[in-house]
Amino acid sequence: MINDLPIRKIIHVDMDAFYASVAQMDYPELKGKPIAVGGGGTRGVVSAASYEARKFGVKSAMSGRLAIKLCPELIFVKTDFERYTEISKRIRKIFIEYTDLVEPLSLDEAYLDVTENKMGFPSASLIAEEIRQRIFNEVGLTASAGISINKFIAKIASDYNKPNGQKTVNPEDVIPFLEDLDIRKFYGVGKVTAEKMYQKGIFTGKDLKAKSLEYLDANFGKSGRYYYDVVRGVHTSEVKPNRIRKSLAAERTFNENLSSEIFMLEKLEHIAEEVSKRLQKSKVAGKTITLKIKYSDFTLQTRSKTLPYYVSEKTLILETAKDLLYQDIMKNSVRLLGISLSNLNTEKSKKTKPTNLEKKSVSVQLKFTF
Repeated sequence: MINDLPIRKIIHVDMDAFYASVAQMDYPELKGKPIAVGGGGTRGVVSAASYEARKFGVKSAMSGRLAIKLCPELIFVKTDFERYTEISKRIRKIFIEYTDLVEPLSLDEAYLDVTENKMGFPSASLIAEEIRQRIFNEVGLTASAGISINKFIAKIASDYNKPNGQKTVNPEDVIPFLEDLDIRKFYGVGKVTAEKMYQKGIFTGKDLKAKSLEYLDANFGKSGRYYYDVVRGVHTSEVKPNRIRKSLAAERTFNENLSSEIFMLEKLEHIAEEVSKRLQKSKVAGKTITLKIKYSDFTLQTRSKTLPYYVSEKTLILETAKDLLYQDIMKNSVRLLGISLSNLNTEKSKKTKPTNLEKKSVSVQLKFTF
């Protein structure tokens, strides 16, 4: 089935422990020490952890309390998104020197389509190696990379030789690579789905490939076709340089649970101001406003309202958020509030015609130098 796909050479570049590595670079006294970005205090959550901290089991989305229990010598540092954004832009400038087909996934990772690159290099692996070396020389950070025929395999491969390494999955190696892969490594298979697959005797890509499309549809719904395709090396998603933002949000976890709506309104004002700043900085506006409420028992509730017009001003966002707050009685005291805007005016994008590159057959791909 691979022979029916478009020709592509895709690189997935993933910075190593980006937030934590930036902190260690900016503060040399932190180098070699276990650090966590965010997560300070009894209510904080870890945003990122250095490799030294990960050895103790500290990882992102973990509570600061548990992190310090696992690693008593853990050092917490504040997040600095302005700094991360600045460095991310420097890294992307390097990417653009090789190809205009760069699709950022976040501040610290991106896909690059180097099938036809500006340097005229025949080898995607050598391009990835050169990019990683330049990031180290010019920025001071290490990056890992995965190289293969599509985004799905490239992303899996980038995790193989972390930190500061890369892995290439050549076209002729795609099927054996996927068959040997633990099902937990498949991008798009979460913890719950992996457990369900285990219960059905699906432990590797080979086990998954043995299942019919009808079986996967019946047991995994809409995702069935996706699993059926990717384990056969079929993933036609293109590298899209102008990813359309679908939503924009801000939220706050409080040091103490809030039970009074008056205090909640005060917090909402700050959150609405932050959302407004981000919207205006990104030059976007939205119609759908969603209020996120996490209670002290960790149950989550969302309330949404769609306006007939686009908004980005703090006042209008706050007024709608207030309406949503009063929409229903609070079930419990509140530990987190968040506001997000979706249905953005960026979604009115024009469809582009496929390029000549996208129309070609992959039958030539086996002759490529990866």
